Amino acid sequence: MKIFSAPDYTAMSRKAANLISAQVILKPDSVLGLATGSTPLGVYSQLIDWYEKGDVDFTKVRSVNLDEYCGLAPEHEQSYHYYMKENFFKHINIQMVNTHVPDGLAKDVTAEGHRYDKLIDSLGGIDLQLLGIGNTGHIGFNEPSESFIKETHRVTLKQKTIDANARFFASKEEVPRYAVTMGIGAIMGAKKVLLVANGAGKAEILYESLFGPITPEVPASILQVHPDVTVVGDEAAMAVIREKCPSAID
Repeated sequence: MKIFSAPDYTAMSRKAANLISAQVILKPDSVLGLATGSTPLGVYSQLIDWYEKGDVDFTKVRSVNLDEYCGLAPEHEQSYHYYMKENFFKHINIQMVNTHVPDGLAKDVTAEGHRYDKLIDSLGGIDLQLLGIGNTGHIGFNEPSESFIKETHRVTLKQKTIDANARFFASKEEVPRYAVTMGIGAIMGAKKVLLVANGAGKAEILYESLFGPITPEVPASILQVHPDVTVVGDEAAMAVIREKCPSAID
């Protein structure tokens, strides 16, 4: 595992975007696993900038997103279909037919999970998976649980997750209570994992995830056994790691 500390959010975003652009340059038809939320926005902004300058080409890239809220149509402003289109896809030359997000309107979520896992397999798996980390230690929407769930599945969101995401909605009551998320199997099957974290609020859970016990109660802790993980965080997010394990930071 490689752990990098950046001085601020902009530098963190640039470092992470550099790793993604390098992946695409070296393998133009890469399968990118993509994340949503506030943390990756700077990464996508930097990639858009480099695309506009002609430094990176997304024509052959395929993408699979981690998750989607149950009950939200793709056109809903808080759906992750909409997030990806508005914050990344429409600004680059990726072919929309090559972009994939779980179906939050699927009546049979189990069948949707099987479909999505087969889709990822048909693409040859994920070359690089971008992850954020939630306050509960969740990756994707894999919340603390009694076991690591391998398959794409429906999850009941924890109250801490609902509270954290309420800022994107008009009220906390409007935040969906369920989501369909890529399982731990597909995430851990990615050839490379890139985890980004920013802000003091992520410092303790980031340390716990990377250096604490491997347990489904802290889903991100499973990344400790992945063979190729890079973590990029700003100084605030790295504060606890810097205090307790300073030698771990590159």
